[in-house]
Amino acid sequence: MKLYLKNPLVVLDLETTGVNIASDRIVEIALLKIHPNGTEEEKLHRINPEIPIPAEASMIHGIYDDDVKDEPTFRQLAKTLAKFLEGCDLCGFNSNRFDIPLLAEEFLRADVDIDLKKHKFIDVQAIFHKMEKRTLAAAYKFYCQKSLKDAHSAMADTKATYEVLKAQLEAYEGVEYEDIKGKKSIPIVNDMEKLSEFSSYDQNVDFAGRIIYDEKGVEVFNFGKYKGRAVADVLKAEPQYYDWMMRGDFPLHTKQKLTEIFNRTLLRNN
Repeated sequence: MKLYLKNPLVVLDLETTGVNIASDRIVEIALLKIHPNGTEEEKLHRINPEIPIPAEASMIHGIYDDDVKDEPTFRQLAKTLAKFLEGCDLCGFNSNRFDIPLLAEEFLRADVDIDLKKHKFIDVQAIFHKMEKRTLAAAYKFYCQKSLKDAHSAMADTKATYEVLKAQLEAYEGVEYEDIKGKKSIPIVNDMEKLSEFSSYDQNVDFAGRIIYDEKGVEVFNFGKYKGRAVADVLKAEPQYYDWMMRGDFPLHTKQKLTEIFNRTLLRNN
C-alpha cells in the first residue's frame, strides 16, 4: 500500500549503548525518508558514542568500540540530521518510548535547537501491540509473511518497520479500535496525523513520560510520591523538589520541560 503523506515520513531505528534514555548514547542511526511523491532517501551512520559500549549491548547489535572509534560523534552529525528531519513526520518501532526520547537527548547534548514535539509520531509497535500484541520479528512475520534477517541491524529493522506499517494499513483499513477505557472507537486510516494520535500511549509533556497532561490538560507528575499531582502546585509548595530533580538522573528533556513549568510558576507568583 502506498502511504498517503502530507509531509515526508522518516522511519528510523537506533542502535545504542543501552536502554537508559538519560545516560546511554547512539552508536548507529538509520533513517529512511519517504516523500509524498513516493521517492525514498536513506541515511545510515555509525556514531562514536564517546563512552564504552557494554559487552551485552554489543552482543545484541554487533557493534563494538573498535567499530566506531574513528566514526563521527553525534555532535558532529547533529545539524545534518536535524536538517534531514526538518518538516517530517517520524515513525519507528517502540519509537515513542525509546528512539524519539533518546534522539531528543542527543540533540540537547549537542546544543542543536530542534523541537521534536512539533513532529507527528507514528509508533508501529504501538499499533501492533494494540491490535496483535507482539514483537518486530513477529510483526514482520505476521504482516509481511517474511522472516526478519539481520535483526538489530539498524537499516534492516528500519526497512522491516516501514514494510510492517504499509501492511498494517492494508490489514486494518477502516477497522475501528476501541481504546482501553472504552471511550471511543478510532478507525485505522492512511493518514499520518490520525496514526500519530492512534499510536500515542498517553499525553506526554516530556518524551520520557515523567510529566503528562491529565484529562483537563494540566501538567502532572507521572512518577514518585507526587504522581497525579499538578507540577506547578508541587513546585510552588516545595521548590526544593525542582532542585532535587535537576540534580537527579533524569533526561535532559524532562529537566527542560520542568524548568519551563517552574519559570512559568514563578512568573504567576510575582
